[in-house]
Amino acid sequence: MPDHIALILDGNRRWARARGLTPNEGHMAGYQAARKVAQAARDWGIHTFTMWGFSTENWDRSPEEIDKIMELIRRALKDARREAHEEKVRIVNLGRKDRLPQDIVQTLKELEKETRAYTNHVLNWALDYGGRDEIIRATQKIIADKVAPDLVNEKLFNSYLDTADQPYPFVDLFIRPSGEQRTSGLMIWQMAYAEYYWETDHLPDFTPERLKEAIMDYSRRRRRFGGNDAEEHLKFNPMVVADLELQWRHALQARAGERLRDLAIRYVREHYGLSKELAKEAGLNMAKALVYGQKEDWREARKALEGLYEIVQKTLRLAFEPKVIANFEVNLWRNGGSETGLRQLLAEKFRVSDLQASKTAHLAYLANTEMDKSNWERAKWYLERFYQALKERVA
Repeated sequence: MPDHIALILDGNRRWARARGLTPNEGHMAGYQAARKVAQAARDWGIHTFTMWGFSTENWDRSPEEIDKIMELIRRALKDARREAHEEKVRIVNLGRKDRLPQDIVQTLKELEKETRAYTNHVLNWALDYGGRDEIIRATQKIIADKVAPDLVNEKLFNSYLDTADQPYPFVDLFIRPSGEQRTSGLMIWQMAYAEYYWETDHLPDFTPERLKEAIMDYSRRRRRFGGNDAEEHLKFNPMVVADLELQWRHALQARAGERLRDLAIRYVREHYGLSKELAKEAGLNMAKALVYGQKEDWREARKALEGLYEIVQKTLRLAFEPKVIANFEVNLWRNGGSETGLRQLLAEKFRVSDLQASKTAHLAYLANTEMDKSNWERAKWYLERFYQALKERVA
């Protein structure tokens, strides 16, 4: 789970225009969505949540729209005050306080003072905020304090930023809705090692369920922070595994039970690096699952797959739930194995992001398509590339 999530409140006007609504109605819908998402994050144990609601560049908008946004900010701060005291949430303003309306500045100062001692959560409001502006202001304060150059280091610089003295100042997960794929300078210093998640829909359509998907995707990523990746990973030979899969698929089609069992044992041993004893147990479970799946006995197929993945999970120490993976796979069998389903299965099984699983899922889908047509040579070509791409991702 991330400790700190940052969200850009983006796409409100485009969402409104597409529905024949005013920009103000779009901003209101976006605010309501962001409020629900921030609440969900707190409910799920996310400590710090940052919302960028008004940038230093947003002053270029029309005076009428700016006035409407300021009215919405007043409402948001009123809601935030009540929720902050109920849930012990510390409110912090990231950004300048010299250009916002004085009543808003006064409310922000009061909220920061009233909630300073709260430690359950931090809610950062980025208002009149720009990442470069924050760094410039921090530098100006360091110069004004006459700090000697040799005393300036990362720790000192952190203490001059808007997130100073927060327990989790550095962003773990950055989310931008509306299909835009840039940070626009949000928290340049604090997002050095943030994981990015691009949401295609506009903010008003970003729901707690979408947030859950983003967190799940984040949870699969291996964060190295520039260091060595010391984890043990799969060391299979792609060509061998591809050949074994083709063989057990032929055996399954021919209903050659004993040969299917032997091939399944060899397959799981090569693919997952299991010992001889564990491979025998796992392979038998795999063979049972395939036969039950062929008979459309989904309950027994799921049960056998759970046995297979319990062994894989314990041996490889992968952070998946065997029941979840078994359910994913059985649903794929039942529904024809879509590319989207394959991507979800691979992402969950091998603990990679949705994006990282996309290439392997596409190759697996093409291999399955060719096997359905009995184009075995073409299927083998795709399978070999699938396993090579998978090894490149998880090795």
